[in-house]
Amino acid sequence: MFSEQEQQLVRLLQDDIPITPEPFAEIGAAVGMTEDEVVARVKEWLADGTIRRFGAMVRHQRLGYKANAMSAWDVPDERAEEVGRILAEASEVSHCYKRPRAEGWNYNLFAMIHAATPEECHEVAAVLAGKVGIEAYELLFSSREFKKISMTYFAEQD
Repeated sequence: MFSEQEQQLVRLLQDDIPITPEPFAEIGAAVGMTEDEVVARVKEWLADGTIRRFGAMVRHQRLGYKANAMSAWDVPDERAEEVGRILAEASEVSHCYKRPRAEGWNYNLFAMIHAATPEECHEVAAVLAGKVGIEAYELLFSSREFKKISMTYFAEQD
């Protein structure tokens, strides 16, 4: 369970980091911690997995990655862990999930593929299919983005 101070720290860390010579000192001052305490807490959360990574969030379209496709894979359940790990290791895959199959929908693994063009997404999927030995997959290309944000935790209520 996070203390109120830790929740305040999370709120500030998930927002834009101040562009100052000592951003963690500024964040620490806002929550009653020293810069060293903030850095130590972030390192602790990284080490225990509370924070997966700490870095900049980029807009892939602005970097030239104009195509993205959710690949849906029909993987034998006994191979789902193995295949999921292989798909997740691909640098072109941003996230990968195992989900229950739905009636009329045989796919149980999903991996978002990013590339410059739809053709490149198809090429990536074909390479991945060869690596995992699975030919039953579909690519669902995004046609419009309605919302894309990082989850905000401990948001203060209005």
